[in-house]
Amino acid sequence: MPAPATENERSFSQTVKAQLSLRDLILSGDLKPGDRISELSMVERLGISRTPIRMALVRLEEEGFLEAIPSGGFAVKAFSERDIHDAIEMRGTLEGFAARLAAERGVRNSVLIEMKQRLAQLDELVGQPTLTVDDFSQYVGLNGQFHALLIDAADSAVLARQIDRALNLPFASPSGFVMVQAMLPEARQILTIAQDHHHCVVRAIEEREGARAESLMREHARLAHRNLQLAFRNQGTRDLVPGAVLIRKPVPARY
Repeated sequence: MPAPATENERSFSQTVKAQLSLRDLILSGDLKPGDRISELSMVERLGISRTPIRMALVRLEEEGFLEAIPSGGFAVKAFSERDIHDAIEMRGTLEGFAARLAAERGVRNSVLIEMKQRLAQLDELVGQPTLTVDDFSQYVGLNGQFHALLIDAADSAVLARQIDRALNLPFASPSGFVMVQAMLPEARQILTIAQDHHHCVVRAIEEREGARAESLMREHARLAHRNLQLAFRNQGTRDLVPGAVLIRKPVPARY
């Protein structure tokens, strides 16, 4: 029989549960930008004790979803397109460095084999005559696995921790806007470009071309910003962006 969970393990589990529940409330729009969040109100709403709620609020502030209020408590934060662009650039810079390290240090053969297996699976998916929402959902999973393998290839615990922190920034995930593509006429072109980036970066890593591998991953990350711009062309696709309610619409310039 497994040993019973310790008090610290139970507390950690409750904190994670609170963090995920609060993040879902924010991304779904149940908690809107500017809404004040107090520990007591969330204790009642989520049925989780006060200490895990307090820790979850601190973590969500670190992730950028909340901002501390001088008088106490937290408020849901709004984001500009520039904020999102910066988060994507941060992730691209770190993933680019991971690709460079992988190329310059060399990669375990087992990791390269796994990366190529994911490439083959993505090729098969992207090469289909038509793509359904389920196909895009499958792409999200495979794409996430490929990016995780890239980080593994760098073999740097320090860098992996920094990338993990960057991925927690709102809208910075490699697959953050992929599902939006299911509604975009440009979907096929963007996925084809993204998959070509994947192939090229694996080749660059194999051939020990560090600078090229780094440049490719930075450019690859910028596809997410392109997806965002396309999604914002109309309200229908804008609403498909996870957490779109948090994104401020740009104010039209006055002349």
